[in-house]
Amino acid sequence: MAQYYNTSSSFIFLILSLLFLSILATENNHITDRKSLEIIIGGGGDSPDYNPPPLTPQSCPPPPPRPLQFSSPLIEKVYPVIKNFQNLIENDPKKILKTWVGTDICAKDKYIGLDCAKFPGTNYLALASIQFNNFNLGGRKLRLDNFLNKLEEVTIFHANSNNFLGSVPQVSNLKYLFELDLSNNKLSGEFPSSVLKATNLTFLDLRFNSLCGSVPPQVFNLDLDVLFINNNNLVQRLPDNLGSITALYLTFANNRFTGPIPESIGNIKSLQEVLFLNNKLTGCLPYQIGKLNRATVFDVESNQLTGPIPCSFGCLAKMEQLNLARNNFYGTIPEIVCELSALKNFSLSFNYFTHVGPKCRELIKRKILDVRMNCILDLSNQRTPLECTKFLMHKQICPNSKSLFYVPCGNNPHRIKPDQEGLDGQALPSASYNTLHPDRIRNL
Repeated sequence: MAQYYNTSSSFIFLILSLLFLSILATENNHITDRKSLEIIIGGGGDSPDYNPPPLTPQSCPPPPPRPLQFSSPLIEKVYPVIKNFQNLIENDPKKILKTWVGTDICAKDKYIGLDCAKFPGTNYLALASIQFNNFNLGGRKLRLDNFLNKLEEVTIFHANSNNFLGSVPQVSNLKYLFELDLSNNKLSGEFPSSVLKATNLTFLDLRFNSLCGSVPPQVFNLDLDVLFINNNNLVQRLPDNLGSITALYLTFANNRFTGPIPESIGNIKSLQEVLFLNNKLTGCLPYQIGKLNRATVFDVESNQLTGPIPCSFGCLAKMEQLNLARNNFYGTIPEIVCELSALKNFSLSFNYFTHVGPKCRELIKRKILDVRMNCILDLSNQRTPLECTKFLMHKQICPNSKSLFYVPCGNNPHRIKPDQEGLDGQALPSASYNTLHPDRIRNL
């Protein structure tokens, strides 16, 4: 019995011991897990110096940008083109770019220099006109590439007196363009032949740049009203098809055009003003110039032209300013020309004329006709006899001398009687003479 009790007691003690150890192990695991949990959530830790990182709330993603609003799809298309161009402008003395903010480029108080209009056949607004005249914009990379040629709906591009660099970009895709003024900039390269495909172009002004080479003869087949290309580096013989142009105003001054004035010039029926001054033209004046019965200005000063003045000039009934100064003209000044009633300025100075009749002498008295430095011996302020003799001994004879006496408006052309008041009047400013000033804006 005692043995059974001892065995039972030992067994019970063993069971209790195992139970105690199990409880102790469970308690230790609980403590370990709790410590781990405290460390994870930022509490507890064995080291008193332990500083757990603060919890950061999860940030929300930024809202998507609001889409830009445009007044029409055509404005949306051209907007990045305008902004890219804006980034090229480094000098803006008139603070134009301060108005170039937002997306409403058609607003009246925004985007000065840009004008909009409804695109034909739609209700969509389009960028129709660029007016940068006299803005004096500048920049080291200020070019017209990727700007002018990207404005597919533009009709007018006026950028007189700025600092554009490089060449004139292609404009053949601008089928609505009818006025292009890039005068008084720093453009270089050859004459932009792409204008030949700008089928609606009527106004082309490229004066006061550094364009070189020649003008394609096809330019004179265009239906242009205005062609101003003076003050460049254009070098060529005047093309025979010069008279195919339909222009009202031609200004070729201050280049290096050579050769004679083509006879075809008489075919430009609507021509009002033409400036050939300061080139290297040679030969005799064709009588066909007398067919320009609407012309008010004809200027060939400072060339190498020669021969007598054709009598056909007596048909230039509307001529106000006739300038043949500083050439090699000679002979008798035709009285029929001095009878033109509209003449305000008639300059023959620095030539080799030898005779002047009474009607021309009357114009000299009225200070309308200038014959200084010729070979008219009985007048003052003339060349020396030695100069005159030397020239006249080697003068150039015109090949068709009979044409010099042909009067296309008849043997007795209809002319208004000289008007005293008209002769004493002051010459009116002309559009083409204004182009000889680089920053002068024409009002045609």
